[in-house]
Amino acid sequence: MTTLLDVEDLAVLRRRTSAKWTSYEADVLPLPVAEMDFALAPAVHDALRSAVAASDTGYANARPVLGDALATFAAERWSWVIDPATVVPAPDVGVGAVELLRACCQRGDRVVINPPVYPPFYLWLDEVGARLLEAPLRQRADDAWLLDLDAVESAFRQRPAAYVLCNPHNPVGRVHSRAELTEVARLAEHYSVTVIADEIHAPLVLPGAEFTPFLTVPGGAEVGISLVSASKAFNLAGLKCAAAVTSSPAMRAVTDRLPEHGRWRIGQFGLLATLAAFTNGGGWLDSLLATLDARRAHLGELLDARLPQVRWRPPEATYLAWLDCRAVGSGSTPRDLFLERGRVALEAGPNFGQPGDGWVRLNFGTSETILDQAVARMAASLPG
Repeated sequence: MTTLLDVEDLAVLRRRTSAKWTSYEADVLPLPVAEMDFALAPAVHDALRSAVAASDTGYANARPVLGDALATFAAERWSWVIDPATVVPAPDVGVGAVELLRACCQRGDRVVINPPVYPPFYLWLDEVGARLLEAPLRQRADDAWLLDLDAVESAFRQRPAAYVLCNPHNPVGRVHSRAELTEVARLAEHYSVTVIADEIHAPLVLPGAEFTPFLTVPGGAEVGISLVSASKAFNLAGLKCAAAVTSSPAMRAVTDRLPEHGRWRIGQFGLLATLAAFTNGGGWLDSLLATLDARRAHLGELLDARLPQVRWRPPEATYLAWLDCRAVGSGSTPRDLFLERGRVALEAGPNFGQPGDGWVRLNFGTSETILDQAVARMAASLPG
């Protein structure tokens, strides 16, 4: 049986100095930021400790070691065959996305996204001067969120330069199916659209779902570039190391246009931590996934018992819960109530686009105790 991961007491967690723990007053439970409360994987901890002991804090040299480690990890986890030579280092997935958009777009070109979606997607488009073209996800009667392929095709007919795909999808936690991704690849080829696949949450697919790398579906390699990182799964956001992956000459031509000096913007600790995670962190990752599966179930029980007016669809991936609080209020009202009255910080749904009106995002990558406290506070904050 897989051992579940422990979480330190709240008083110990509050000694951390990351944004999650320093952005709110001391009585607030902070659950908006995509940062988990578990201790580092032992392999990562040891690698960083050894680097400090050796004063190994110079410039990172990611080639070829990053490609080798990622190729091994991808083969073991997803049977995805990656040529290490195609792996291009990037400081993080956001920087990688911006540079790829610059490489395949001109200012004023249209770029497609699928709201509700990770808020920085909007900022990335602004940064490169692209025009936003939305193809919102659709929600079934059972609350499942899906790619709306008709909306995607309608957007592609407007001849955008690129499509930024989020899979697994943040915030709804959907793992897009092989059939959906195959159709996306077909449409992208037909309309000459480059697909930039943000697959940062791929290692966090939970029991009951299966991740399909976009570059492995028919036609995906000819139109797509994948962005991956160990940062979300291994809690390394502050260390700065990610990768762009291609599997065809056409897409390699795009990554060849990325600034060569970008490789020197990776953090040495980020590279060392990533190598340790991809090479020796598999056992810890399995324990993490089992723990998140248990937290997912526990959160569902808490919501049913204490917040029946809040609807949700348990995510297939990530440690993020997308909660429908429209019975509580519209816009950012639910987030504001939970923060001001309950002292629980969540991410406001409208930050993810118009479909997020009345929703909130909650990070359940923490302890049962903290989740218990958070939901109890949220319930107590509601009128009546």
